[in-house]
Amino acid sequence: MKTYIKHSPWEIVEEGFDPHLNRISESIFSLGNGRMGQRANFEEKYSGEMHQGSYVAGVYYPDKTRVGWWKNGYPEYFAKVLNAPSWIGILIEINGEELDLAKWKVPDFKRTLDMKSGVLHRSFTATSPGGKTIKVYSQRFCSMADGEIGAIRYSITPVNFSSSAKIILTVDADVVNKDSNYDEKFWNAVSEEAQLGYAIVIAETRKTFFHVGTGMEYSLESEGKFIKGKVFTSTKEKYAENLVEVDLKQGVEFVIHKCGVVLSSENHPKDKLSEKCLEKLEHAREHGFDKLLDDHKKAWASKWEMCDITIDGDIAAQQGIRFNIFQMLQTYTGDDERLNIGPKGFTGEKYGGSTYWDTEAYCLPFYLGTSDPKVARNLLIYRYKHLPKAIENAQKLGFKAGAAFYPFVTMNGEECHNEWEITFEEIHRTSAMVYAIRDYIQYTCRSSDSKC
Repeated sequence: MKTYIKHSPWEIVEEGFDPHLNRISESIFSLGNGRMGQRANFEEKYSGEMHQGSYVAGVYYPDKTRVGWWKNGYPEYFAKVLNAPSWIGILIEINGEELDLAKWKVPDFKRTLDMKSGVLHRSFTATSPGGKTIKVYSQRFCSMADGEIGAIRYSITPVNFSSSAKIILTVDADVVNKDSNYDEKFWNAVSEEAQLGYAIVIAETRKTFFHVGTGMEYSLESEGKFIKGKVFTSTKEKYAENLVEVDLKQGVEFVIHKCGVVLSSENHPKDKLSEKCLEKLEHAREHGFDKLLDDHKKAWASKWEMCDITIDGDIAAQQGIRFNIFQMLQTYTGDDERLNIGPKGFTGEKYGGSTYWDTEAYCLPFYLGTSDPKVARNLLIYRYKHLPKAIENAQKLGFKAGAAFYPFVTMNGEECHNEWEITFEEIHRTSAMVYAIRDYIQYTCRSSDSKC
């Protein structure tokens, strides 16, 4: 754990804002629920150093490999989970000044990841160049109870002024992968919709043609009452927003509840995606932030009952082991046999979010010991369904008679690692598959009447 992170048994805590550490913190404080995830980007605008990142499990792009020479069997592409459309945007403009922690003074800042409940908290005090001071407190989670929903509670309290303000709630699919080999954008626009109280953007991946629907709905409150404000809706290619004009009162907390939904064509018909987004948004609105949060916390509590490890006398070690368990649980839930475990989870683009042999060697034993057997079983089924591609991989290297050579890196069973020497000289990964089957049998078939 980075040394600026405070030691705490159940929390990851950052006190004080250092812009030079922001990208590191965005990774450390990331959130996920197995179906989707996101880096700990700020909801408001931030013009400083940052790496915007939202990710949808199973949605990828085959980025053409960048090399100057080729060898037999060299992969033509490196598959990567894409930086996906973002729903978290809450842009704040107060009397013409846009909230931006890269430009405002930030004397007080705290970011906390509660690993027990899977909730990201952030609080800060900031003063604008014009002298207006505000206090902000936000909570955010990707629901572990419903993998297609995330929610934010974002509050603003003016300290030394009363003023009009603009609240801009966005859905943005005009995003880029920082690891793009040729500086390409990987998303094409399908549709944009913005109506009073919600917005939906449908985008399509180039080449692989996955469709992802990203939507948001919101409510505004002040002094215990819902606020409507004056609403303006607008869209442009791959982007939709609601802009709401409101009045902020000195010393009075103004609360924004924003819910996001992320649906993909892996689970819904493409021609019904917008309709399904709207249904999911209505479901979220009916439940409300508090109910969604309560369901989310209960789901996390159930997971921790199965796999917590306690360490007495060493808070740093206790924090560290729970952080590792937390990342494993939020990266992969075992509900879908089409999904696997990216080496960096939902924390960023390194390693492309692809499947490595590390799943079988290092991750599967963890799930065997801490989860229902179906979780590990689905990891094996994932590889079983890739067996035809493993046979093709072997054929590319001259092997015959049904020989199978599992890939070093893959999304769909085909080898896509971008370094030839590692890809085809490290042959141990096929053995890792056999080892994983043995581990599964030993864990689940311990007596003659056990069901494997």
